[in-house]
Amino acid sequence: MEDGKLTVRAVERALDILLCFADSSDLSLTEIALRVSLHKSTVHRLLASLEGKGFIIRDPSSDKYRLGFRIWELSANLTHSDDPAQIFLPEMERLRDQLDETISLYVSDRFERVRVQAVQSNQAIRRVAPIGARMPLYVGASSKILVAFAEPEVQEALLTSPGWPASLDQGSFKQQLAEAKMLGFATSVEEREPGAAAVAVPILNGAHRLVAALAVSGPSNRLTLEKMMEHAPVLMEAARRMGKMVI
Repeated sequence: MEDGKLTVRAVERALDILLCFADSSDLSLTEIALRVSLHKSTVHRLLASLEGKGFIIRDPSSDKYRLGFRIWELSANLTHSDDPAQIFLPEMERLRDQLDETISLYVSDRFERVRVQAVQSNQAIRRVAPIGARMPLYVGASSKILVAFAEPEVQEALLTSPGWPASLDQGSFKQQLAEAKMLGFATSVEEREPGAAAVAVPILNGAHRLVAALAVSGPSNRLTLEKMMEHAPVLMEAARRMGKMVI
């Protein structure tokens, strides 16, 4: 029974930590410890557990913590007026109608990207994009955008991670990141799965910080490189409008 009480207390403390972010976007270990009235060593252990599950992210550059994108996955079926996945939905639907392909919204979570919103194409043969799906951050158009426009620390962490596939050339990947940063978009053809292609662009807020990657995807025999070049300016203009919708 005592073990049960300790387990419940740990859960309550972890939830108290999450609730600290109800009115703050990022907090230091000291600030969190003061808010929940716990020793920093205890808070550090709880934060490590929350970070391991994707509910908390630590910014290496500032050593502060913020909410992770696992929260987005849990709230995928809820509507929030300040949730980018919901704010961007009307624009994504307009893009789908204009380009007649599947439109997706991705965010990065450690060494993965998460699809937090999607609008399916109306075509009979189309790219199916389930919300909440996780994919590696080292392959695909959206991954290139999320890494290319991320902070340098994030890029370095990915390139030096133990999970980096030995078969993937880092030099080539870095070159693709540089091209994506220069052009403002990235493309992929059958990189993650046969028969699929995509072009993606960054959504940047007013402070020019990355919010998400916006992508159009479809069958590679229809979404050719020439077609993706045509779609890229349309996507970039939509991303510019979306960027103005968030802080």
